[in-house]
Amino acid sequence: MKLILLSFSILVLFSCSTEKNDAKQENREDVEIAKKVEALISQMTLDEKIAELTQDAPANERLGIPFMKFGEGLHGLWYDGVTVYPQAIACGSTWEPELIKKMASQTALEARALNITHCYSPNLDVISGDPRYGRVEESYGEDPYLVSRMGVAFIQGMQGMGKERLDQNHILTTAKHFAGYPENRRGINGGFSDMSERRFREVYLPPFEAAVKEAEVGCIMPGHQDFNGVPCHMNNWLLNDVLREELGFDGFIVSDNNDVGRLETMHFIPETRTEAALLGLKAGVDMDLVLGKPIELYTYHSNILKDTVTKNPELLQYLDKATTRILTAKYKLGLFGSELKEAKTDTIVSRKEHQDFAYEMAKKAIILLKNDDHLLPLDISNISSLAVIGPNANEERPNQGTYSLLGGYSGLPPYYTSVLEGIQKKAEGRVKINYAKGCDLLSESKTGFPEAIAAAQNSDAVVLVVGGSRKTGGEGIDRSELDLFGVQNDLVEAIHKTGKPIIVVLINGRPLSINYIAENIPSVLETWYLGMRSGDAIADAIFGDVNPGGKLTVSFPRSVGQIPVTYLERPDFIGSGKGLYHFSDKSPLFPFGYGLSYTTFKIDEPKLEHNVIDINGTTSVSVDIKNIGDRAGDEVVQMYVRDDFASVGRYLKMLKGFERISLEPGQTKTVSFKLGFDELQILNQEMKKVVEPGTFTISVGTSSLEKDLQTVKLKVK
Repeated sequence: MKLILLSFSILVLFSCSTEKNDAKQENREDVEIAKKVEALISQMTLDEKIAELTQDAPANERLGIPFMKFGEGLHGLWYDGVTVYPQAIACGSTWEPELIKKMASQTALEARALNITHCYSPNLDVISGDPRYGRVEESYGEDPYLVSRMGVAFIQGMQGMGKERLDQNHILTTAKHFAGYPENRRGINGGFSDMSERRFREVYLPPFEAAVKEAEVGCIMPGHQDFNGVPCHMNNWLLNDVLREELGFDGFIVSDNNDVGRLETMHFIPETRTEAALLGLKAGVDMDLVLGKPIELYTYHSNILKDTVTKNPELLQYLDKATTRILTAKYKLGLFGSELKEAKTDTIVSRKEHQDFAYEMAKKAIILLKNDDHLLPLDISNISSLAVIGPNANEERPNQGTYSLLGGYSGLPPYYTSVLEGIQKKAEGRVKINYAKGCDLLSESKTGFPEAIAAAQNSDAVVLVVGGSRKTGGEGIDRSELDLFGVQNDLVEAIHKTGKPIIVVLINGRPLSINYIAENIPSVLETWYLGMRSGDAIADAIFGDVNPGGKLTVSFPRSVGQIPVTYLERPDFIGSGKGLYHFSDKSPLFPFGYGLSYTTFKIDEPKLEHNVIDINGTTSVSVDIKNIGDRAGDEVVQMYVRDDFASVGRYLKMLKGFERISLEPGQTKTVSFKLGFDELQILNQEMKKVVEPGTFTISVGTSSLEKDLQTVKLKVK
C-alpha cells in the first residue's frame, strides 16, 4: 500500500511539474511573440497597419506578414468537398460534448488542409424561446449551461489546448455573437432588443465567460444589434468593461459582416463612415469583416482612416492596439515564415473516418418525441411494403451551392444520403418501397396528394418526412408563424385518413407548432439536420439498429401566441387561476430535455453526499439508473438547481449538470453531479456571484418536466 501511495504521489508531482513547465514555456513563447510584434509594428507604415484590420487584406510582401484565411465551420467547413456533420441544434441534442470536441478537431484538420486558419464559429447564442428567429438551428439550445459545455468543447477541439493550442492541426475560433443576439422583440435577425443586465448576465453571458476562461477562445464577434441602446460594435461597456476587463479576454475582436459600417447605415449613430470607423476602433473592434463588397468600401480602409489619424496622432494608439492583436494571432498560428501549401483535398478533406464520425454523431442526435403502441422500431421481417412520402424524403443533387436539408453554413459534401436512399439501402431485397413526394415544400399545390395516398394505401406502413429546409429557415429567414410550411399539414391529414401506421420524420431547423402530428400520429422522430449521412442514421432509427437517445435542447410551442416558450420561467400566480392561458394550454408541446427511448429506464431517488454544507463547501448528488427494458439504450440524466428563498428573483430551476450514459438491458449505473459554488451561486442585488445560506431544491431526472424529476433538499449554512 505504501508503495502504491508513493507511486501515486510521484505521479501527481510529475503531473504538476509538467503543467508548470508547460505554462512557463507558453509564457516564454508569449513574451517572444510580443517582442516580435512590437518590432514589426515599429517598421509598419500607416497604410500597412490599416490594411491589417481587414479580413480580406492580402499578405504584406515588404515585411513578410502572412494572410490569415478565414472560413465558416459551424458543422463542417462552408466549402465544397468537405465533411458535413449534424447542424449545431442537432449537436446539442446529443448532450455529449466530447462528440462536438472531436467534430471540431476533425474540422480543424480539413481547414488546415485548405489553408484556412481562422473560423467564424462556434455560435454561443442562447435561444431565448422564440423559434420565429431563423438562426435557432445554429445554436446548441435555450439553456446557458448546456450552450457553455458544448461551446467549450467545440473551441477546445478546434483550437487545441496546452501544447497543441493553435498548432498545425488546429485553427483559431470565433465565439459569436457577443452578446444577447437572439433577445429581440419580434423574432427578427438583428432586430431591436432590450433587456436587463440581470438577464444578460444570467442567460447570455455564461457561454462567453466559459469560452474565454476555460477554452481560451482566440476571437470574439459582436452581434448586429444594439445593447440597451448602444450598438454592440461601439459598446465600450460590453467590449471593454465586461469582455476584456471582467472576463479577461486577450484575443482580437472581429466585426460581424459590415457592422462597423452599419453604425452609420443601420443604427444611424455617426453621420460619416470615418466616425463609424473611429467608434469601432475605440470600442476595441480590431478587424473589419465585410463580405460581398470591394475592399475600398470597407470601413477600416486608408481612404477612410488615414487622413484622420494623420491629423490626430492620438488616434494611433487604437490602430496600434488592433494591429498588435491581429499580428499576435498570426504568430500564434505559426503563419509567419510558412508558405501556403497546395490544398490536400484528396488526402485530408472529408476522409472516410470523418464521414463515419459524422454518421455516428447523426445517430446520437435523433430524438424520439412520440411512440404510441411501440410502433417503432419497425420489424423489417414483418412488413412487405413501406411508403416513403413527403417533400423532405428525398433531395435532388444540387447543381451548385449545397443541399437544402443540411442546414445553414453547410458546405457541399462528397455525397449526401436522403431518407429515401437510407431506407432503400436498408430494405433492399426485403421490403418494397413505394415513394411519392406528395407536395413541394414551398408550394400550395396538392396535385401530388393522390399519388401519395395511393402509395400509403398500397403499403403496410408509412414514413412521412416533413419539416423545413434552408429555404424556410436559417440566417435571414425569420417567420411570423411556426406551422408546417405550405400544404404539408394537409398532406399529413390526408395520409392519416388512410388508416395506415405512420411514422413522421421531422427534418427542420427550428421548433414547429405540430399540434396535429402530436395528437394524431403514433410515432414522431425529430432529426433536425443530421449532416451528410442523414438518411443512413434515420433508417437505422426506423428499423431499430439505433435506439434514439437524443433530447430536445429547445422547447416546442403549441402556437406562436405562446412565444417565448422556454423552461427558464420565473414564479407566477401559482395555484390562483392566474398566470395561465384561459383558452389554451400554457405548457410547451414538447419541453426542454425531453426525449423517449425504445427501452425503459428506472431512476432511483437522488442521494446527497452531505445534506448540509457550509457556504464555501461542496457536496455531490448521485442517482442510480437502471435499464429495465429489453433493448440497449442511452439516457441523459439531468440535474437542475433552485435556491428556494433568496435575496433576488430566480428561475424556477436551472440546468447545472448532465450526463449521457449507455445501458444494456438489466444494467445499472450511478451518475453523480458536483454541487458547489458554480452550481449554487446566484447574482445578488449588486450583480455579484454569491452563494446565500438557505435551502436548495436539487432535481434529478430525464427532462425539465416536473413529472420526470425527483428532488432532494440541500441546506447551506
